[in-house]
Amino acid sequence: MPQKLLLTGARVLAPDALSAPRADLLVEDGRIAALLPPGTHAGDAKPFDAAHRLVIPGLVNGHTHGHGGLSKGAGDKWDLAALLTHAPWISGGRLLRDKWLSTALNAVENLKKGCTAVFDLPFEFPCPTTEGLDAMADAYASVGLRAVIAPMVGDLTFFQATPGLVEALPEPYRTRAGGMRLASIEQITGAIGAAAQSWSHARRNIRLGCAPTIPLHGTDEFLKACRALSAEYGLRMQSHVAEARYQAAGGEARYGGATLLEHMDRLGLVGPWFSVAHGVWLTDGDLDLLARRGGGLSHNPGANMRLASGIAPVRKAVRSGVTVGIGTDGSSSSDNQNMFEAMRLAAFASRLWEDAEEADWLGTAETVRLATAGSSKLLGLEGGTIEPGRAADLVLLDLRHVNWAPLNDAANQLVWTEDGSAVTDVMVGGEWKLRDRVVLGLDEARLAEEANEAAERLRAANAEIRGWCEAVAPHVACHCRALARGWTRSKRLLRAN
Repeated sequence: MPQKLLLTGARVLAPDALSAPRADLLVEDGRIAALLPPGTHAGDAKPFDAAHRLVIPGLVNGHTHGHGGLSKGAGDKWDLAALLTHAPWISGGRLLRDKWLSTALNAVENLKKGCTAVFDLPFEFPCPTTEGLDAMADAYASVGLRAVIAPMVGDLTFFQATPGLVEALPEPYRTRAGGMRLASIEQITGAIGAAAQSWSHARRNIRLGCAPTIPLHGTDEFLKACRALSAEYGLRMQSHVAEARYQAAGGEARYGGATLLEHMDRLGLVGPWFSVAHGVWLTDGDLDLLARRGGGLSHNPGANMRLASGIAPVRKAVRSGVTVGIGTDGSSSSDNQNMFEAMRLAAFASRLWEDAEEADWLGTAETVRLATAGSSKLLGLEGGTIEPGRAADLVLLDLRHVNWAPLNDAANQLVWTEDGSAVTDVMVGGEWKLRDRVVLGLDEARLAEEANEAAERLRAANAEIRGWCEAVAPHVACHCRALARGWTRSKRLLRAN
């Protein structure tokens, strides 16, 4: 049960992230009850010495993939098309225990690096299962994170979804790629619906969502079915929209010149329940549309750079009125779950636009707010600041750590110097989940041992499909880059005219 605690002697990050005054922090019934002058008596509250600590709201990961926990470091010089080409062996052959294990790895890393909630888009082939989703929910609950688990689904494979790709492949790759199949619309929506009907994890702060993975990967019938399902059960939705140039090109080719987001909006998917992941190639019109519909954007700069996708137009999104959060992406596409790094890269990336002026850059306090309050809104949470009435999702950082010596500016140092190594304690809903850098919900050493055993087994099980993926990958790269180049040239011609 949540305790009545008084954190004493701490510095507490202000809601605007511009200062961190000293205060005693009263936590009661899982919520922040009061911010008190240092030394205030608080009745029967149990004192907790937080001297030499900076207390910040828990960081919220606006976009991750729990199934990526077992896939760290899988690739090197990969763009997004290459990652999707290799997905069958990266994530293939998973047993039920592997699904729990991969999610637990994801949860532990997020927790230890100061994150208290995540928007997770996991994948099960060929279709989500109630047992798999329950296992993932149990993993997050065991570690203690809040989560939205939105299974990543489509009724078209990557090869089928990318215009002209199957036809461009030489034999024998063409036959195998064209013959790959996912589950039917009825099977996929039926599986998520069954999970929603039996969902028992809300009491443990884990909610179900729905993630039509990439709009190109769904027929119109499928996308509309996902929206109907989400409306019926009140599920949050997130989709990888305009992440890479070849996707933006493929969308306009398939949808008669409409952008991916415009087409999704025509089908009724875009609204306050919906957020875009990545959005690197969203147009100005897309951003205005997203703002009008009350949708959001998870900015995932690490993965966008790692996969050569580009830089998302975050300043334009903010100015358009879009709710913007920050995410890490999965550990097979960004390779870690470090929201401090994600903040740092988001601030860096904002300075790389050719015509960007200082007013266009993300400031440090603003970046912190995007990674807390902004991401919270994407998940449908009301957290992100330390104020009375808010959930007590709190992270304590050691101000004696070299990252904070000396303490000059709390917001600047959260973004520029902190890397997660000063995190000592994490509280979610008033309960400690990390104490003195130790995860309380499970045995971390045993988790790592089991992860290595699983990885070795999966490497052997996926050896044949890995060989096929490595052989077909150069052909995929050639096609997707040509698609992207053609789209870029057409855009330049339109601008010139």
